[in-house]
Amino acid sequence: MGEKSLKRELGLLQALMMGIGGAICAGVFVTLGHAATLAGTALIIAMILCGIINLFTMLSYAELGASVPSAGGEYTFAKASLGGFLSFATGWFEWLSNMFYAAFSAVGFAYIISYVMPAINIPLTAVMTIIIFSLINIKGVKETGLAQTLLVLILLAILGIFIFWGFSTSQATGTLDLRAPEGFLGVFRASAFIFVIYLGGEAIAVAQAEIKDPGKTIPRAILLSCIALILIYTTITYVIFRIVPSESLVGQASPLAYVAEQFMGPLGVGMITVAGIIAALSSVNTSIMAHSRVAYALARDGYFPRAFFLLHGGYSTPVIAILIGSTFTAALAATGIVNFVAYATDFGFIIGFILVNLSLIKLRRDRPDLHRPFKVPLYPLTPILGIVTSLFLIFFLEPSTLLIGAELFILGIIAYYMRMVRYEKIRLAIGGMNLGISAFSAVIAYLTISNSIPMSEGIAQLSSAIAVFISITYLAAGLLNLARKYG
Repeated sequence: MGEKSLKRELGLLQALMMGIGGAICAGVFVTLGHAATLAGTALIIAMILCGIINLFTMLSYAELGASVPSAGGEYTFAKASLGGFLSFATGWFEWLSNMFYAAFSAVGFAYIISYVMPAINIPLTAVMTIIIFSLINIKGVKETGLAQTLLVLILLAILGIFIFWGFSTSQATGTLDLRAPEGFLGVFRASAFIFVIYLGGEAIAVAQAEIKDPGKTIPRAILLSCIALILIYTTITYVIFRIVPSESLVGQASPLAYVAEQFMGPLGVGMITVAGIIAALSSVNTSIMAHSRVAYALARDGYFPRAFFLLHGGYSTPVIAILIGSTFTAALAATGIVNFVAYATDFGFIIGFILVNLSLIKLRRDRPDLHRPFKVPLYPLTPILGIVTSLFLIFFLEPSTLLIGAELFILGIIAYYMRMVRYEKIRLAIGGMNLGISAFSAVIAYLTISNSIPMSEGIAQLSSAIAVFISITYLAAGLLNLARKYG
């Protein structure tokens, strides 16, 4: 059964809610406290800056999604323009990033629940969330899209009440003077840290094979979601600093709930907790859909095993891609380490943004005759700005994020050659895999020893010892394998 079996069932409202719901995740409910310590009240500037950086690349998504409306999102764009390993790398990072994003949202959901139910098991709750939404996605995007639309409309209504009440209340002790404790450096660091709250909107492009009238619907949904996110995040931040001083957010597990309590009382805490739950679940749903469609497209082109391309006989959904991807996602969520998955998500999506802008430029040059229902304004300045600003953000990520990104890239190379070199060179691929596992284990050892991954001292020592042992073992295996190959 081919790709044409994917059904176009999503209209403009559902696509728009998918973009907004995919971006408004648990991150906005839990990250603003630390961001405020970096940027102070100038966090408002960081919010706008992130929105503009996101908009540059989303314009490229809009043109490419309308011109090449096939399943796969960024991967499909790169395949049509860059080809070869770069197209695979784009799909690889897109697949991994959406799994990390689903895990991040599920763990965030568990933490939000723990705010009112401290006794819950966070890893177990996160895993159960992944399982439930995987089953929902197997049933189909129409049912998923309807649920997504309803959830996001409720979320927007709650946030609207928070904003309106915050604007009108007289219980305000904060200040709106824009001050950054660390100057522009702090604003840039905060921008890189909170960029995760703008991610997820590209799910519209990932679902482009299931959107009605893609030439019109995809650009409209993407642009409207970008504008809506900038307005929502900026006004929320404005209300926060109007109500409380920025320094009072330090150490707050749920800054939005804390602020709501100051002028709305227990009702505000309950409302914001409900909103956070909806946001997290909406993002889990969107990212599971996204990673399965990317795997489906990679299998379609022979990069992933053919099983990923199989569709459910009754629901016409890529059931194997959903189940396998969600298994990895559940394993990540079971760690309960929210910072680790958040940083990995950031890096993967930023790399994807760069490759999407490159795809647009190359496709404009190679296929000037391609039908383009929507064109990026101010071309080529806009995609160039998308590339430059995305690279700029990378320099302000945590160093451990760059190490994780390098390891993910190595694993991608291994996966590519394992699939493409066939049996006559399989020994070389296995040797490379051993070296990649060795390098990945070395990075894990470094992260645990340097306390970059939060865990108790005993567990950290045990984890680092195991990681070092695995690294040395696989390094030796890889070198022996390659030596035997060329001996």
